This record gives sequence, structure tokens and C-alpha cells, in this order.
Amino acid sequence: MTINPLLAPGLPRFSDIQVADVSPALDALIAQAQAAVAAAETAKPSWDTTVAALDDAMEQFGHAWATVEHLLSVVNTPELRAVQQENMPRVMSFSSAIEQSPELFANYKTLVSSDAFDEYPSIRRRILETAIRDFRLGGAELDDAQKARFTEIRHEMAMLSTRFANNVVDATDAIAVYVESEAELAGLPPEVIATARAAAEKDGATGWKLTLQGPCLGPVLLYSENRELRKAMVLASTTKASDLGPAERDNTPIITRILELRSEMAALLGFANFAEYSLAAKMARDPTEVLAFLSELGERALPHARRDRAELEAFARDELGVEQVNPWDMGYVGTKLMQTRYHFSPQEVKPYFPLPKVLQGLFSLIESLYGLKVVEAQAPVWHPDVRFYELTRADGQMVGQFYIDPYARQGKNGGAWMTPFRTRRSKGHGVQTPIAFLVCNFGKGVGDTPATLNHAEVATLFHEMGHGLHHLLSDVDEMRVSGLNNVEWDAVELPSQFMENFCWEWERLRGMSAHVETGEPLPRALFDKMLAARHFQSGMHLSRYLEQALFDMELHTQTSPQVSFLELLREVRARVSVNPLFTEDRMPHGFMHIFAGGYAAGYYSYKWAEVLSADAYAAFEAAPDQLAETGDRFRREVLAPGGSRPAIENFRAFRGRDPEIDALLRYSGLAATPELPSALLP
Repeated sequence: MTINPLLAPGLPRFSDIQVADVSPALDALIAQAQAAVAAAETAKPSWDTTVAALDDAMEQFGHAWATVEHLLSVVNTPELRAVQQENMPRVMSFSSAIEQSPELFANYKTLVSSDAFDEYPSIRRRILETAIRDFRLGGAELDDAQKARFTEIRHEMAMLSTRFANNVVDATDAIAVYVESEAELAGLPPEVIATARAAAEKDGATGWKLTLQGPCLGPVLLYSENRELRKAMVLASTTKASDLGPAERDNTPIITRILELRSEMAALLGFANFAEYSLAAKMARDPTEVLAFLSELGERALPHARRDRAELEAFARDELGVEQVNPWDMGYVGTKLMQTRYHFSPQEVKPYFPLPKVLQGLFSLIESLYGLKVVEAQAPVWHPDVRFYELTRADGQMVGQFYIDPYARQGKNGGAWMTPFRTRRSKGHGVQTPIAFLVCNFGKGVGDTPATLNHAEVATLFHEMGHGLHHLLSDVDEMRVSGLNNVEWDAVELPSQFMENFCWEWERLRGMSAHVETGEPLPRALFDKMLAARHFQSGMHLSRYLEQALFDMELHTQTSPQVSFLELLREVRARVSVNPLFTEDRMPHGFMHIFAGGYAAGYYSYKWAEVLSADAYAAFEAAPDQLAETGDRFRREVLAPGGSRPAIENFRAFRGRDPEIDALLRYSGLAATPELPSALLP
């Protein structure tokens, strides 16, 4: 009898998985896990019977469901959506039953209060203490009626988040602008024109097809001489999945309902609002601290943003004859200003960074920092473009494995992310090594020409690899705190943002460059121009980020919607943005991070963690001749512990002190060095 590929041990058998396999696999795995839960509920509390046995039962179930969720994000099909939506309610019910089990909760409390607790290693004590917290956040202390309602809310929110993401994917894939005359494409890079031509031919159409995929949309907004084309693309992008598009893909009612449910869920657990609930397991202690942190950054950024805007307007008026800089002019005018001021355009460096060469440079950095080798290997994959790699020690010992899915395509979520799949843990036969999925959305080369990356995309790849290394280099053998498990959400970005800094080192950047036609490395003169332009419009960029972070936090501190989410967006924008309000802008309708990801009341964490990551990288700057030694200390104190101790303790162990904001302000191009906001300290 052929084994269901979702039940097979080892690496996921992506090439064998069929939609019809999902429900039978979940039937078997949920039944198996339910039996283990029942045994753990009735057994005398101990580490082996209460914690380890349950982890064993839950792991295979988690792998199967994670595979389904991953496939939905990278090869989204109607059939896969249907089976995921069909099984979501029972998966959520099963998970809620565990989190709300009075017997399991009582057993954990017994272990924490027992005389044996003080004899446990610190890692196990942390697991038990955070488990108690998570039981409470999962509704374990509610009465039966409240538990039932809490579970209903979580079911509905999960379904709504999936619908939100599907609407964004569908809208992105459905919208295109067709151009019949090549003259209308003036200014666009040749590879974008070639890709647009191929896309039109694939559709059986004449001319060129411009899509909302990042590798097309970005260059149009930066380089197109055609103002009407830029306007059409901006309107299409900013109104997708909204009330200004097809009703069947409108995320307006989904957003409204998600917010209602989040408020109700938080209230059931005794929190004043969803933000308080979200922060209960993060570094930040309450919304007031986060808002103070963002406000202080805003005070730093706003003068720079105003200067940036004034310079943009003056240049547009005096040099381009553009009297009003509209949203569809921002990228184009900014690029022209950069070219005039620095004699540089980001497009100039793109041919120097073919993806294979960048990967070679990335893997070389990993070897320099941690003494590890990355070797391409073979494994079943979910798409022909996916590559599989093994991370090994010098002696060949396996550390972990990861997949890279680099290119944008239809049916794939936009953006970039890393998903932990299998976590390191000690098992009876030895140590189980971790596995990660790294996903990006770069443009694919046309014909035999390899894909090339602009510098921002190089940084994106390094960023996601940083997340991957956080997962892969953990040396903790307990699954619940290994890798990213139990790491505070607002510290998760530390290792990823840390890796981006190496993309600005001259020798390293040169080493990962080779012009796609000549093979020549990046010229020093071009790098110097890029470096000079590094902080170009940094005030406006930070202002844009703060707008989104403040919107997220203020949206989730409302106990009930005093104003609509679009009205709140306008209020926030009026406070921190220097760009005119855009009537058609529907940014929230595509804000996947907070409505279809894990960043609700947590979008602030990018800058919160950047304080830590910038300060961590400063240690490498201070000891340029001790890369391997500093790298080993970073691995040992920040990456290896995973979630086995609080993130602030990891940082202190590495730096020997509390974090300081100096490096962040310097790398961001912001003047002055204030004291670190107290919100970052416990």
C-alpha cells in the first residue's frame, strides 16, 4: 500500500503531494494526537508524560498542516484553497482543545509548583513558565461558554485571514495594464520590457503586459517616462482587493470583522484591547511604551522627511516641469533627483548582481561568520525554480537544510518571508536537524539570461537568510524553545536585519558581483556613488514606515471602532506623513502583515528590533579583524539559544550591556543620539 506523502518521514515529498492526500492525512494525525493528549491529561504529571509525549504526538501533525499552509502561499490553487478551508475548522478546534484543556493546564501548574521545578534545567523551567502564560492566552481560564465563544472567534479569524490573503493574491494576478505601443514604455529597463512582451505573448495578446508583481510594478514607478502609465499602475496597485474594485475581492468587510473579533477576544481574556493581548508575549510591555518609541522616532524623522519632500518638489518643478508631485510621481522624480545629485541610479548596479553570484557571496559570508558550508543538494520541490541546500560543518556533519524559492509568479503571495518547517530537537535516535523555507519574489531572467537583483533585493535575500540562520543554528534540543519557537515577536527581526548590514561592505559586495554580460565585478566608483546615495530620502522612508506602524498600533488599541480604519489612516498620515493624502489609497486592504500574518499590533517590531540589530552589527565594525571570533559569539549568544531565554538576555550576553540607539540613528542617516527609549529595557 502506498503511504500518504503527508505521513511519510523525512523531507517533504512535495512532488507526490496531491490535494486528495490532505484530509486523510489529517484524519490519521489528529486521531493520533488526540490519543496522546488524552494520555497526557490522565497521567501523573512529569516532564516525560506531560511535555515530551505531547510534543512527540503534535510534531507530525504540525508538519503536515504546515506543508498545506506553505503550499497555499507559494502555489495557490482553487483546489488547495478548498481543502484548506474545509479542514481549517477542525484543525483550529483541535488546537483550541489542547490550549484550553483544564487537565493539561492543571498538570503544567502542578509541575511549576512542585519541589522538582527548581531542579529542572533553566530551559525546562522557561518552557513550563511560558506554557502557563500561553494556556492563559489561549483561554484555559475561561468558563465553558466563554471557551466555546473564544474558539469560535479564533476559527472565524483564521478563515477571514485566509480569505484576505487569497483576495490580495487574486487581485494581484487579475489586474494588468496592456500597452500596444513600445513608445509608451520609454524609460523602462530592457529586461522589464522583455518580460512584459513575453507575458503578453503567453496570454495570446499583442503588445506588452504590465502586472502588479513587484519585479514589474517597481521599475514602472521608478523609471517610466509615461506619467499616465505610472498613474494607472499606482491606482491599480493601491486599490486592489478594496471597495474600489470587484466586490468579490473586497477586503473591507473582512478587515472590519477581523477587528471586531480581535477586540472581543481580547475582552474575553480581560485585556483592554487587542494590542495589550498581542504584547503579552512580546518584549514591549504595553501599547503606551510602543507608541512612545514610535513617536520619538517620528520626531527624529519628520524634519528629515520635510526636507526630503521640499527637495523633491523643488526639483520636480525646476527641472522636470512637474508642478504637483503626486503619488505616481514620487518614485520617478526621486530617481531623477538621485541621478542628478549622485550621478547614480539603482538600476546601474542591477546587472552586477546575478542571483547565482549573490548566493555564492551569501554562502561565503555564512562560512566566514560561522565556519559552515552551504552545499546544493537534491530534494522534491513544489516548483521547478526552487533550490534545496544543506548546511554542514567543516567535517560534513549536517546542521540543517533549507529551500529557496526566488521568483515572483502567479498564485504566489507577494513579498519575502522565511517559514520554519522542522525544528531541531533531541530524539531517541539522536538530534533532529532543522529545515526552513526561504521565499522571495524577484524577477526571473528572460531566456538564458540569469536573474539579476538590485541592491535592495540583495539585502532582502540576506534578510530572509538571517531568519533562516536563526532557525537553523539553534543548538537547543527542546523543541518548544529551539529556533524561533518562543522568541519574542519583536526580537525576531534582529538576526535578519543584522545580515543586511553586510550588503554595504565594499569587499564583500564586490566579491558577490559579476556583470551579467562581462563578468566584471562592481566598480569601486559605482559603489561609492551607491554609498553616497544610501540615505537618500531616508526621512520619507522612515516616515512611511512609522505611518504603517502607528496605524497598526492605534488601530488595535481601539476598544471599539471610534473611527473607520480608513479615517484612522488619514489621521495618522496627517500627523507623520509629508506626502499629500491620496483619496484612492487603500493601503490597509493589502496590509498582509497585520491582517493575514503575525504582525497585528506588532508591525512596530521592525524598528524595535533594528535598534538591537544595528547595535549588534556595530560589534563587528569595532573588530574588523576578528570576524570569525565575533561571529562565533553572535551565533553562541544570539542565534543558538533560540527562545530558551529572553531576547534581551541574549543581546546582553553578546554585547555585555544594554542596547543603545546610536548605531540605528547612524545607519538610518538621522542626526543626534538621544538616550535609548526606556521601552526597550525590561
